[in-house]
Amino acid sequence: MSQAESSSSAVRGIEARQVFQWLSYAQYPALLVTTDYMVQAVIALTAFRTAGWGPVFDLANMVLLYGGVAIGLSSLQDPSKTQNQISRRVWRDPVKGRVLLWVLALEAFVPIALGLVGASLAKDSVVSQLALGLVAFGLGMIGLLKTAIEMREHHRLDRVPAGPQGAADPAL
Repeated sequence: MSQAESSSSAVRGIEARQVFQWLSYAQYPALLVTTDYMVQAVIALTAFRTAGWGPVFDLANMVLLYGGVAIGLSSLQDPSKTQNQISRRVWRDPVKGRVLLWVLALEAFVPIALGLVGASLAKDSVVSQLALGLVAFGLGMIGLLKTAIEMREHHRLDRVPAGPQGAADPAL
């Protein structure tokens, strides 16, 4: 087998789901950047009397933008697997899962609505930028909501038939 054939078969062996799973790990550097901007925003908030609110709003906008990107990247993970025991308990229970989906829906659509209204009514560019940051955060939450819906479908005990050993959930 030639080197071109072996590399071609290696590429064909990688599934799209696995590539997206790998890409989902980019959420962690984005969360680190978000945390850095959040710390800077808190520091700027303590010094707002001398510097004003401008730096606080600029940093809050960066928190929303990078947080939205990080949350959006987290939605690329495989919804057929749970990440931890708490997640497993929530998604197996139909009531807890439904409540969490409503919370995630509110966390997605309220920032988008506020951001769109704020962007259209804002007369100040700082407020307009903060409104667009809210929209970006909400869009990231929509990706997470979609993944949460899929996780709920995969893990609900009242809909998933038990496997050969009675396990309805794949390995963590």
